[in-house]
Amino acid sequence: MPTLGQNQYGKAETRVVRITRDGATHHIRDLNVSVALSGDMADVHHSGSNAAVLPTDTTKNTVYAFAKEHGIASPEAFAALLARHFVTSQPTIHRARIRVEEYAWDRIPTPDRGEHSFVRTGGGTRTAQVTFDGDSWEFLSGLTGLTVMNSTDSEFSGFVKDRYTTLPETRDRVLATDVTAVWRHSWTGDPARAPGDWDGSWAAARQHILDGFARTYSLSLQQTLFAMGSRVIDNLREIDEVRLSLPNKHHFLVDLGPFGIKNDTPDGAVYFAADRPYGLIEATVLRDGARARIPVDMTNL
Repeated sequence: MPTLGQNQYGKAETRVVRITRDGATHHIRDLNVSVALSGDMADVHHSGSNAAVLPTDTTKNTVYAFAKEHGIASPEAFAALLARHFVTSQPTIHRARIRVEEYAWDRIPTPDRGEHSFVRTGGGTRTAQVTFDGDSWEFLSGLTGLTVMNSTDSEFSGFVKDRYTTLPETRDRVLATDVTAVWRHSWTGDPARAPGDWDGSWAAARQHILDGFARTYSLSLQQTLFAMGSRVIDNLREIDEVRLSLPNKHHFLVDLGPFGIKNDTPDGAVYFAADRPYGLIEATVLRDGARARIPVDMTNL
């Protein structure tokens, strides 16, 4: 006889933008919120009874109502408000997982016209995931789509070769990647009493990831990944675990030999930027003694 296994439901990707007006200066928080709920949901699967089901349309409306009534202090704080509400207000809901993406905006300078014009910021998307089961909390912060490049200080040599290997060794290559990172906070208590501020912690982690990429002479992308994660662990005591996913955005020297042009000069080299296939390097970096709890499938492979 079939048995119901893990199940959850919710509303995915509710887009909510909150604009706070401080006189002529406006502030934007632009989120994409996904709610996943689980609990006593066997009956709706077995018999179709909706008696225990809070409609997903209601969860969507709750996102909008909470944005208005409580504001959006940070993605993590907003997600915690929602998770607590769903678990504590409905007896059939035992666990809530809230995922948030935040899209940042930069101001467009407009002297004498107020500060209410913006342009979407590049440099990646902020992410957060908060899970609450009525007793314990889990806070994951992160980013995705952060494109970075080192035009030198990278090489790749000494690797295994077999009959199918054609890749030449190189002592000077372009190293480029789109960073996806998820980091887990050690704090598991009441989010209202969490130490520090979520925005400041996120900005610091992002900067350490960038510093780790830029300051590492790379013998392999794996080595660079570990350096990036280690800087976060070494410098931010509130973070116990970092998982990184780094696609190797290959840049190959173009063969201009058929045209009688040498293209291996240190200056002025021309590359073909290949978008696929690509190597994909993923790993978790942990504080000594910490357990790996970030799901490996939260990244790409």
